[in-house]
Amino acid sequence: MPDSQPQPHQPSNFPGSSGPSDPAALLLCGARLTDGRTVDVRLGGGRIEAVGTTGSLAPGPARTGATRLDLSGYLLLPAPAEPHAHGDTALSAERPGPVSYAPDDVQRRATEAALLQLGHGATAVRAHVRVGDVQGLGALGAVLQARRSLRGLAELTTVATPRMLTGAAGADGLAMLRDALKMGAAVVGGCPDLDPDPAGYVEAVLEMASEHGCPVDLHTDAADPARLSRLAAMAGGLRPGVAIGPCAGLSRLPSEVASRAADQLAAAGVTVVCLPQGGCCATDRRGTPPVRMLRSAGVRVAAGSGALRDVSNPVGRGDPLEAAYLLASAHGLRPEAAYDAVSTSARAVLGLPEVRVEAGFPADLLAVRGERLPGALSLAYSRIVIHRGRVVARTSAVREYCNSAAAAELGLPRQGRGELS
Repeated sequence: MPDSQPQPHQPSNFPGSSGPSDPAALLLCGARLTDGRTVDVRLGGGRIEAVGTTGSLAPGPARTGATRLDLSGYLLLPAPAEPHAHGDTALSAERPGPVSYAPDDVQRRATEAALLQLGHGATAVRAHVRVGDVQGLGALGAVLQARRSLRGLAELTTVATPRMLTGAAGADGLAMLRDALKMGAAVVGGCPDLDPDPAGYVEAVLEMASEHGCPVDLHTDAADPARLSRLAAMAGGLRPGVAIGPCAGLSRLPSEVASRAADQLAAAGVTVVCLPQGGCCATDRRGTPPVRMLRSAGVRVAAGSGALRDVSNPVGRGDPLEAAYLLASAHGLRPEAAYDAVSTSARAVLGLPEVRVEAGFPADLLAVRGERLPGALSLAYSRIVIHRGRVVARTSAVREYCNSAAAAELGLPRQGRGELS
């Protein structure tokens, strides 16, 4: 799918793309909703002010300079969020030699990756960043700098991911993790499967998160039911919450064992973040857990992108709509449930408020050319992304065909204005 890559700090001529402090409202005209209605939507102050029938909304009180954006032919949706990215390794596969962790390189890649994901519609991104080892805290500092440069375009939060947290080597990891949180990492993460004492690793992470009042986001294959049961028991009740992923190992367990594990995760309030587009650098195995079974058990299931053109997945797209498409086409979710995994559930993992196309909700929206959600997930080429009430990215695609008597006879739509030779 074509990508939109607006650069930060450059002027944009998108309708409604003026700065965040601009008091003018943005009026979205003629948008179609998933329930089939065609509506106008007025945005202001970063929120949805009103939703009404087409032509029924005025610009709003004291807003004579409201910008109108024609969304005829577009489906208007809550914007997706990206709950599982890797900002420090993204876009490194095509560069020769080992991955560079020089701060300038990491910052450039992390910024470009977030903009690619924003062009796809993700107005919020959670990026896992390795701390310790050869990286120290340099990669984290670079991603935090990328976060600052993206302010107003997208929300970028970081997960500090140490390698070891137990034994003699773990003391350094714990110290590094504390320093990472002081620097600005918002989430405690890691991969307990790689530690000699996985249960001890989880315990250390949960204690650190409880001490600092921050969420937990762990990489695990979830192939060991006893280990998963211990994790659920330790994580139960922790606020603001625990997410684990990609959990591909659940699909390799006997169905009754996987079902029991799902019940334990649901009881503990643990979210599963799957990666239907591929794996990531912190897990060796690929695959998607049994998402329908997890949802039936009451587990919140979100979907992320994982690797974005790094060594783990050199062709990764970082596209949440592709993740939703795969959940629907390959894993049996209804389109509405598949889109929920990359939007409402993904935002919940990030601790963000829910978005609905209703008055009072945050104005983080995605307009996709199409009339129904299944078609949008199938061919979501043209997209308009709105963050905090202003247009922050736009992708336009035009498909043209040669003249055809059959097409003319059937009255099939054509987007192109010229003749193909």
